[in-house]
Amino acid sequence: MRHNKNYNHLGRQAGHRKALMSNMASSLILHKRIETTVAKAKAVQRFIEPLVTKSKEDTTHQRRVVFSYLKQKEAVTELFRTIAPKIAERPGGYTRILKTGFRLGDAADMCIIEFVDFNEAYTLGVVPAAEAAKPKTRRSRKSSAKNVDAVEDATVVETKAKSAPKAAPKAAKVAAPKVAKKTNVGKKM
Repeated sequence: MRHNKNYNHLGRQAGHRKALMSNMASSLILHKRIETTVAKAKAVQRFIEPLVTKSKEDTTHQRRVVFSYLKQKEAVTELFRTIAPKIAERPGGYTRILKTGFRLGDAADMCIIEFVDFNEAYTLGVVPAAEAAKPKTRRSRKSSAKNVDAVEDATVVETKAKSAPKAAPKAAKVAAPKVAKKTNVGKKM
């Protein structure tokens, strides 16, 4: 009988189980996808879904509550900065479990648990509205301005090369000097 068995104990004491869930949840947040057994994945899914829901509201209190579960600053920062804006519109079901077969050593049922919005193969490249409406930072504007200048320079050089062959086709072949490629041959490292 399974009276009052609310969750899988995973064959561990309470302290070990809490540490396992915290570490697996932090790894899932940092890497967006981890491979584990199906039993552990289901336990992590139940552990992490409420934390992701808490991350939608970015307050000091919510950050402290999530930190009390995860115990890693990097994971909390990643959750609130990267994951929360991307899943803001989703009402729940932030993770997915994909079964991958059986482990070779002990035939344990293996799977991949991942965040739903971070797999481009399943989302088909659809960008959420929150990310599409994100304002550009100063840094991104400067880099795009440099790219535009490089394109303009390239078109100017191209037009000069096209105008020269019309005047003298034989001179165009001779006028193009060969440029040697830079290599590291013979240099001391």
